[in-house]
Amino acid sequence: MKVLVVVDMQNDFIDGALGTKEAEAIVPGVVEMIRGFDGKVIATRDTHGEDYLDSEEGRHLPVPHCIKGTEGWEIRREVMEALDEKQGCLLIDKPSFGSVELGESVKNLEGAEGSVEEITLAGLCTDICVISNALLLKACCPEVPIRVAASCCAGVTPQSHSQALEAMKVCQIEVF
Repeated sequence: MKVLVVVDMQNDFIDGALGTKEAEAIVPGVVEMIRGFDGKVIATRDTHGEDYLDSEEGRHLPVPHCIKGTEGWEIRREVMEALDEKQGCLLIDKPSFGSVELGESVKNLEGAEGSVEEITLAGLCTDICVISNALLLKACCPEVPIRVAASCCAGVTPQSHSQALEAMKVCQIEVF
């Protein structure tokens, strides 16, 4: 089975508190990727509480974002509609860049639903959460090919997006 991981396609990362024009530009491609994907789809949602600014992340990035229950926390409408079309889509709320729950969920698919042939990632932000989850999945499933759809990802800046893609290549993650 193939697995698609859609990382943090939330309003705050697209056109909200931390949005960019590059993030806005990938939305149609991510929707198309989800709709055309034949396999298990898992989506993550960056999730913080009202105490975000008191957290380790908040001290380094003092921009409140993805506060649970807010519009910014919600997955972009058209992306969510595509996810809803996928039967059995799993949604994981994650309190940090990388999701241990995501790694465990993919490992659990191995026995429950057959063997995982490959894992593809798309979403935001390439240089923070996409790379963190790609490396986490590589550690959890070292024999499963991990792929990242570069045109369906965007970073904090175009430069940091490119740097993250290059770093993932060095870690034997296929960038296409």
